[in-house]
Amino acid sequence: MNDPDNKKVLIVGGGFAGLNAARTLGNKKGISVTLIDRRNHHLFQPLLYQVALAALSPADIATPIRGILRQYQNVDVLMGNVRSVDFEKNEILAGFGTLPYDYLILACGANHSYFGHNEWEDHAPGLKSLEEATEIRRRVLLAFEMAERTRDQEHRKRLLTFVIVGGGPTGVELAGAIGEITRYTLSSDFRSIDPRATRIILVEAGSRILPAFDAELAQKAARGLEKLGVTIWTQSAVTHIDENGIRVGSEEIAAATVLWAAGVEPAEINNELGTTLDRSGRVIVEPDLSVKGHPNVFVLGDQANFGHGLERPLPGLAPVAIQMGRHCANNIVRDVKGKERKPFHYFDKGIMATIGRADAIVQTGFLKFGGLFAWLTWLFVHIMYLVGFRNRMLVVIQWFWSYVTLRRGARLVTSRNWKLAKRVDLANRYSMSLLLTGTGRRKAGSKAASKKASKKASKKSSGKKAKPAARKKKPSRG
Repeated sequence: MNDPDNKKVLIVGGGFAGLNAARTLGNKKGISVTLIDRRNHHLFQPLLYQVALAALSPADIATPIRGILRQYQNVDVLMGNVRSVDFEKNEILAGFGTLPYDYLILACGANHSYFGHNEWEDHAPGLKSLEEATEIRRRVLLAFEMAERTRDQEHRKRLLTFVIVGGGPTGVELAGAIGEITRYTLSSDFRSIDPRATRIILVEAGSRILPAFDAELAQKAARGLEKLGVTIWTQSAVTHIDENGIRVGSEEIAAATVLWAAGVEPAEINNELGTTLDRSGRVIVEPDLSVKGHPNVFVLGDQANFGHGLERPLPGLAPVAIQMGRHCANNIVRDVKGKERKPFHYFDKGIMATIGRADAIVQTGFLKFGGLFAWLTWLFVHIMYLVGFRNRMLVVIQWFWSYVTLRRGARLVTSRNWKLAKRVDLANRYSMSLLLTGTGRRKAGSKAASKKASKKASKKSSGKKAKPAARKKKPSRG
């Protein structure tokens, strides 16, 4: 049980920053921790694209937050949405009420940015949650299924055109994964279409893809994508997206599936804090990650702009969030012990991106390499960052199976609406039963035969009128 005299630390967000802060504060004397998240699970976002393209199942990269933190007796977990923060009263307003704090850690992550065109989201989903990943999987797989049954060549061409907007790591990994599916996984599964003829376009507004990487590595990645059938458009700004496709500049591309990986913006709660924000809406934090004028409030991860002693602010990467979470928690422990805080210093371990099967690029310090060894490095690092032994083992097994067989085990087309799915399933089962058994034809034939027989019987009758059969009274439906 938590001691009421303990310092109350409130953590908003169960991502990399919030989770690592909670772990670091776990079982620390004199501290009680409450972590609030709108979902009940921690999500390993770097592998989310593999759920979206059917390489992994959602449970492989998500773990219940309560299960992760169960060993820490001073940590409570609540599921809910935080609406606002009151710095004067030291409390937050959540959907279920108010909660006081002595220290507040805001690690709410980021959302998609459509650069003022939020109406595009319905036609071009991004990739930040399991719901979005499974929706992308549904759209991609459904496009092949619909292309298989249509006879209209123009419609088929549109269905087999995929456009990914954004040439960063997420966009590159999505494009490469779709290329792999069309070249290997689905290549022999259909009879009327050839998935290898699929058109995949990666659209980037800048001069090249992967601008955070060395130009030579980015060029290597571009060549790898081209081998998978991906066409790269650079210096191409998107001007419109709708249900028919996408417009790049003045050129229209008919595409049934458009995916968004072009930009992010911090959580909306930043706009309610009344603090100094940068142009992207991130909170400009102090060297110890606290908010200026509020030393007991910390902002971490994608919400924060940390540029002290750096040429440019730190990017929104998982390693940055992890180190911020641990450092912030350690500073709170130092506060409780009456010690001086330490400024945050990021240890850059490098960046990496995967292009496809046995192909990736890695950049760490002066070391830059690609190919199979980079891919193995990418595998090892991501497995080590995964939370939970079970998840690591499942992912290793799935990857090994996919590598050896070129198959993907999570190719399920599911409906977003469970009621709609139930009605569609019942309708399909009924129509299939009629199709397979010919019940409909037999019923129609039996009715015609009975009418014919009754006419013949009436002709042969002796002329005596038969008493009409008594009608059965229909039961009331009231």
